[in-house]
Amino acid sequence: MPTVSYPLLIALACSLLALALATIAARRADRRRLVPRLLASLAAPLALYFTAYPPQRSVPAARAEAIVLTPGYQPDTLRQLLRRLGRGTPVWAYGTPPPARAKALGSLLALAEQRPALRRLHLLGAGLPPADLPALGAVPVVRHAGPEYVGFAAANWARQLTLGQRFEVEGAVVGDGPAWVSLQAEGAGRDSVRLAAGGSFHLSYQPRVAGLTRYAVVLRRAGSVATEPLPLEITTTPKPAVLLLAAVPGFEFKFLKNSLVAQGRAVALRTTVSRSLVQTEFVNQPPQPLDHLTPALLARYAVVVADAATLAALPPGESQTLRAAVQQGRLGLVLLADPTPLPAAVPARADFVVQPLPVAGATAQPLAWPDAPASVRALLPARLRPGAALRPLITGPGGELVAAGRRYGLGAVVVSVVPETFRWALQGQSAAYVSFWSQLLTAATPPPAPAATWQVLSRWPHPRQPLTLRLAGPRPTPLPTAQALAGGHAVALALAQDTRLPEWSTAEYWPSTAGWHQVRGPGRTVHSFYVYDSAAWRGPILRENELALATRAARGRELPLATILVREPWPAGWFFGLFLLAAGFLWLEEKL
Repeated sequence: MPTVSYPLLIALACSLLALALATIAARRADRRRLVPRLLASLAAPLALYFTAYPPQRSVPAARAEAIVLTPGYQPDTLRQLLRRLGRGTPVWAYGTPPPARAKALGSLLALAEQRPALRRLHLLGAGLPPADLPALGAVPVVRHAGPEYVGFAAANWARQLTLGQRFEVEGAVVGDGPAWVSLQAEGAGRDSVRLAAGGSFHLSYQPRVAGLTRYAVVLRRAGSVATEPLPLEITTTPKPAVLLLAAVPGFEFKFLKNSLVAQGRAVALRTTVSRSLVQTEFVNQPPQPLDHLTPALLARYAVVVADAATLAALPPGESQTLRAAVQQGRLGLVLLADPTPLPAAVPARADFVVQPLPVAGATAQPLAWPDAPASVRALLPARLRPGAALRPLITGPGGELVAAGRRYGLGAVVVSVVPETFRWALQGQSAAYVSFWSQLLTAATPPPAPAATWQVLSRWPHPRQPLTLRLAGPRPTPLPTAQALAGGHAVALALAQDTRLPEWSTAEYWPSTAGWHQVRGPGRTVHSFYVYDSAAWRGPILRENELALATRAARGRELPLATILVREPWPAGWFFGLFLLAAGFLWLEEKL
């Protein structure tokens, strides 16, 4: 079957149309404007044919060079570059809508396939992310910068805080003229600073609510406002459970229990009423037997607070159980000592030497510790002898040691000789009371068991860009997953062992949307990270792209410029306009 030549068919149809129009124009009785009619009758079909099949022309082009447009490019820069390189130089658009005479580029690998002899690439706009540069191979890149960026040039803040810590953000602004930089948090402006003409800024705020949130930093200039997101994860401090052991009923342990409960801790209190009778209380936890200190019981708590009489009355088996739990790092011990030698059941007893002090006619003495109010005083019946193994926690007048801690195996033991601290709470010094016990309990709490942790290796993650996640910990089974919190499918992360450290594993993740994302696994490990949209933090991202291109741009400028002539079609719009002009003349001339 013969092949149909569509250009030939269209040329034949246009020729017949031209002959018909010319015949009609020649046979008209009105001989006025005969020549223009004949010319228009020939021009209209000819223009219609060239609209479908424009003729070719020779234009200069840079040999083996191409232009790639990225978001934020300037059309004036493109026109000047084409004037220098030649209008026939190919133009591609990557990540931005292509203008006239440019082609869309979905992948940089496609550029190498379509232009295998490419020797130099001209880059306009914001540039290419560092992760995309390996796709260009060894092709030198010349970046043509646009207008100087005005706005936030840099910013730094902690992506994760513990509730109670202060949020701080600092950065730099470029641009002329005065400006205000303010921090928006929890629905209102929290801090601001005025800059005379660019410069650095520092803003802070005390978060009040835990969870995933997004603050914002706002730059206000005359006639312009720029806002950038500050994603932040605010976590709560873990509050380990505490077991209180009192030899007799009293206010010291009662007030301590109430204070710990007000902080949200799980607390159990065992008070010996008589030789065969004990009273127990449980708050924020289910009841359980407290008659004997067993490994299963001690495993439920992080710290045991006991007085000296309770430890002195412990059976040898329970003393050994307590000592083993502390030595293995599963438990911490806080002992409220008397002005007498410590019981034999106290771990590291030889390092804690209690030295009685005269109390007859003595007055309350000032105490000192970090963040302690100046008005805290207590009657001190004894002190601890300083030792190289002891870490001072609370000191009295003249630096006397009244509370100290010591490592014991993997755990810690704290001994205090400060009596009746509940009086501070009765006297309205609740802040001092809470701070004092926080010092002792923090020093005795064993460190948390090592857990798997995730780290996002990119500072400015963006949608549809590869993001490297690093896991520190053993390789999990099954594989962890990543998912956008706004919805979508959970993606299993394929882990590869890092060549630098065997306990590191990395995975590549391609987020599809902006917003909060989470990695789940191994086990109950959950890590949250934020993915920025394409318009966020352009200043720092431009800087990163410029640094990544610096070496390649230097190599690209060393190559000489060589031009050739290439064939390309004339713009079809010109011929379509000629067709409209000729057809319009024929229609209007007939009406006259």
